[in-house]
Amino acid sequence: MVLSKTASETDASIHSTFASRYVRISLPRFEMPENSIPKEAAYQIINDELMLDGNPRLNLASFVTTWMEPECDKLMMESINKNYVDMDEYPVTTELQNRCVNMIARLFNAPLDDGEAAVGVGTVGSSEAIMLAGLAFKRQWQNKRKAQGLPYDKPNIVTGANVQVCWEKFARYFEVELKEVKLREGYYVMDPEKAVEMVDENTICVAAILGSTLTGEFEDVKLLNDLLVEKNKLTGWNTGIHVDAASGGFIAPFLYPELEWDFRLPLVKSINVSGHKYGLVYAGIGWVVWRTKSDLPEELIFHINYLGADQPTFTLNFSKGSSQVIAQYYQLIRLGFEGYRNVMDNCRENMMVLREGLEKTGRFNIVSKENGVPLVAFSLKDNSRHDEFEVAETLRRFGWIVPAYTMPADAEHVTVLRVVIREDFSRTLAERLVADFEKVLRELDTLPAKVHAKMANGKAKGVKKTEEETTREVTAYWKKFVETKKTNKNKIC
Repeated sequence: MVLSKTASETDASIHSTFASRYVRISLPRFEMPENSIPKEAAYQIINDELMLDGNPRLNLASFVTTWMEPECDKLMMESINKNYVDMDEYPVTTELQNRCVNMIARLFNAPLDDGEAAVGVGTVGSSEAIMLAGLAFKRQWQNKRKAQGLPYDKPNIVTGANVQVCWEKFARYFEVELKEVKLREGYYVMDPEKAVEMVDENTICVAAILGSTLTGEFEDVKLLNDLLVEKNKLTGWNTGIHVDAASGGFIAPFLYPELEWDFRLPLVKSINVSGHKYGLVYAGIGWVVWRTKSDLPEELIFHINYLGADQPTFTLNFSKGSSQVIAQYYQLIRLGFEGYRNVMDNCRENMMVLREGLEKTGRFNIVSKENGVPLVAFSLKDNSRHDEFEVAETLRRFGWIVPAYTMPADAEHVTVLRVVIREDFSRTLAERLVADFEKVLRELDTLPAKVHAKMANGKAKGVKKTEEETTREVTAYWKKFVETKKTNKNKIC
């Protein structure tokens, strides 16, 4: 005999998730709920909200990797519960991290003998890597000033105004004056000559960018090194260079191997690179390597033994996942030099397809260079009626996320759009994006200009319009637009 029972109303396991009471009421947003809910309901509620996020693959604002091979995804999930900092408990993970450091240091031409270990560490990204490198420069400078009996309370660092915000964070958090070389229209990277002019006895280092966030352009590290060598000779200083290769560090060695930007230059003391950008790993991994052991002050390295053995540590955080470190090692051995070169070649080719497609529209000025990080930065030739921000906003209707932004000082009047080409951005997508840009431009051409844009044009001509005149003008545009739509509709058979 088969026994059965009548389910009670409180037996949540038999209810459809969407028919249950858990999706019929709003959950608390700012405090923990009083009672538990079934795991299926919790998953569905969160998953439903996440559907409103943008598609990471179509997020062309980001340099960060959005696709990896399934085998690497599997490795990451299998190691997601390992704490990277537990080196004694997870010695193989620590060994993989050390292998990555050594591979990257040699990729950047660190002066290492056969079998000599490189000096470096994995971080959660280039922001942490830059903080660590900056601290090493600051401590080196302070130690030298103390030994000379000179003041050491006013350190500064020289950068271009195009640096990523993490440099401003470093300066503010660690009380270092940030001396920025201003930009100018048509030249959106740090001018090496102006940078060296700003160097003084309190300068802990000059930061050069290999792959500007704004335009993808590589700064001239070779010229900066040569100019700084001469200044150091004249002054007796020993000002070094840090290269922020967050975006370009995994591009230059494969696309531009003859370019001198790394440890081949004597004043380059440290380099950071983002493994989660063109290192082809999901977000959460960066690297910083030093030229020699002497470039990293020993007093910045902590030694702990409460996890089972003596462990040196030089990081801003402590616990973190091991998955990204393991994924980086996977990519380095899976792809090898040949594989990385093929990926970067493909990114550059797709960048050229997009660049040429945008140029053919006749509506854009290309701001970025052909060499550098594979991206296209561009601006409207005529933004008197509609600007780059409107183009970016309208484009989102097609699923694309393309940022529009203004340049830093002294080029704030220049507004650009930027498309970053990653490994998973195919030629087909590049061609589709150009077609969607054309659709957006045609649509905007039929719309009235924004009120603020028209008023700005009126002021530029010395004509001040009243609020009533502006309202009448906008109304007239809308009437014309509606009539055009009706006419077009009548023409449809």
